[in-house]
Amino acid sequence: MDIQHLVDRLEDLIDDGRHIFGTKYTMIDEERALEIIDQMRISIPEEIEKAARIIAQRDRVLAEAHEEAARIVQQHRDRAEKLIDQDSTVQAAQARADSIRESARQEAARITAEADQYVLGLLSRLEQQLLSNISQVRNGITVLQDAASNKPQAVVAPQPVHIPRPVEHDSQLVDADYNDTTSYNAS
Repeated sequence: MDIQHLVDRLEDLIDDGRHIFGTKYTMIDEERALEIIDQMRISIPEEIEKAARIIAQRDRVLAEAHEEAARIVQQHRDRAEKLIDQDSTVQAAQARADSIRESARQEAARITAEADQYVLGLLSRLEQQLLSNISQVRNGITVLQDAASNKPQAVVAPQPVHIPRPVEHDSQLVDADYNDTTSYNAS
């Protein structure tokens, strides 16, 4: 299964979870989340296998480019030898052979560079996709771990209560911590 699809399913599971009012937490179906994570663990080796196939394809393209370059060089060598045999001036044939060899080297270098560029592009895109997928998986795991470790506690801490200190002032009882002179019945 495609890793991107699994990440989307995990994100949907989180979006569909029950949001706990007044917090940033969401309750999700743990069994479904673990099932998706297990499928991700299975899918990641498939992505790695895909990368290995791309590398093998790169090696094959490079080998073909080298074979083609060697074939071109050999063809030009053969042509150069024929020219030497047919041409009365050996110097002209030698110059021509050198030119052909250089042309073959340049052609081989061009083919190799194009193959390397092609494979590099493929590997770069695969790397970005894998990094994105790993980042999304890690974010999903972090969210699930945070949600599991930050469940609301059943015990509520007691809140401090202000008890006024009565002080007698001009035959009135007043709160010593309060500036207003509210009267209390002293009976």
